[in-house]
Amino acid sequence: MKLTFLGATETVTGSKYLLESANQKILIDCGLFQGRKELRLRNWGVLPIKSININAVLLTHAHLDHSGYIPKLVNLGFSGSIYCTEATYDLCKILLPDSGYLQEEDANAANRHGWSKHHPALPLYTEEEAKNSLQYFRPIAFGQSYNLHDELSFSFHRAGHILGASFIRLNNGQTNILFSGDIGRLHNPVMKPPAQIQEIDYLVLESTYGNRLHDKDDPIDDIEKIVLQTINRGGTLLIPSFAVGRAQILLYYFYILKQEKRIPDVPIYLDSPMAIDATELLHKHMNDHRLSYEECKSVCTIPQYTRTTEESKAINKNNIPKIIISSSGMATGGRILHHLKHYLGDSKNTILLSGFQAEGTRGDRLARGENEIKIHGNMWPVKAKIIKLDNMSAHADYGEILIWLKNFRKPIKKVFITHGEIEAAQSLKQKIEKEFKWEVVIPTYMQTEEL
Repeated sequence: MKLTFLGATETVTGSKYLLESANQKILIDCGLFQGRKELRLRNWGVLPIKSININAVLLTHAHLDHSGYIPKLVNLGFSGSIYCTEATYDLCKILLPDSGYLQEEDANAANRHGWSKHHPALPLYTEEEAKNSLQYFRPIAFGQSYNLHDELSFSFHRAGHILGASFIRLNNGQTNILFSGDIGRLHNPVMKPPAQIQEIDYLVLESTYGNRLHDKDDPIDDIEKIVLQTINRGGTLLIPSFAVGRAQILLYYFYILKQEKRIPDVPIYLDSPMAIDATELLHKHMNDHRLSYEECKSVCTIPQYTRTTEESKAINKNNIPKIIISSSGMATGGRILHHLKHYLGDSKNTILLSGFQAEGTRGDRLARGENEIKIHGNMWPVKAKIIKLDNMSAHADYGEILIWLKNFRKPIKKVFITHGEIEAAQSLKQKIEKEFKWEVVIPTYMQTEEL
């Protein structure tokens, strides 16, 4: 087999790996590049392989940095099958059309206001094109072995990151390789833990937090403190949130805090149609998480849902203290931008960054303490209190990854470190080499390896 790294190399986004066997060309993940402009431009570049020649796509999970390029791939001629778990398919039915819609909206706004250097500005794909790509999805169950061809089979194994997230194991009868996708936390209060895999030859391993340990403090205590401080100032707590995964665990924490009467009964808004739909999927996929039916029901009724644009705008018309959860999680687009424009300039308010912020995103610039942020072509002063929590991540830190790696019964021939900034990747490489004495490689963009 031959493996080519088409994304998530020395950066966190754009996951794409081309695996070639004698008669098959398989794409594992098909994600969008996000963050710095030079990375985002890769979304518009030419793939090194014609889409029509790809036999199948296997998805680790639904987040756009792993799935968001699929509509473009279909537009370029791909007509094979896209395999994923049931929950991943349900989430992609939400995420991909929303991604197309937002790209159309951003292009239209850029054309109206002259924000883009391109005339006219165009979306990478449309909402309709994203919906069209869904016909190629073929969901299958965790643990089921599926033959792609006589020589090649694969199976999905629970990764614990978000609903449906999986490790993907491929086997050609002689060699097997595991793609980690995003590895979840070992003790996430909502998601079930990652599966213990015991024997593989090669591993493609994420390293988002390869150089960091998560804060051991309970996030619920930190959130309680932040809410009380903000409300006592008469301010609003605004949380940029990933619509899938992060929004649901935030709602779980607010459910606990309200149930235990640790925070006042202030309004909580979930201002993201995508996050609302993803939250409602908790009921459908009860086997994917730890919550009981009653807990699930209670968590889903904590916030006020704002589906329409008019409802979203109405949130900012009242000045009472409140909590707003809105996407996107790195403040790269979506409704959160309109809320940031409204709340950034007032020192009474708090902006809580609850997840990983890729280099170059607005969330990253806020975390770094920049005094003004560009939104919709204008600069907006930052006077609100900016807080970043490092104990809420849905990604395993390096300590948890090392614990997970100890499940393997025999040495892995080679580990490929991806999905991390270069410092994180290098740090995890050194830790694995020291702990296990395995060969570890940090591939570069377009690097090819013979397995």
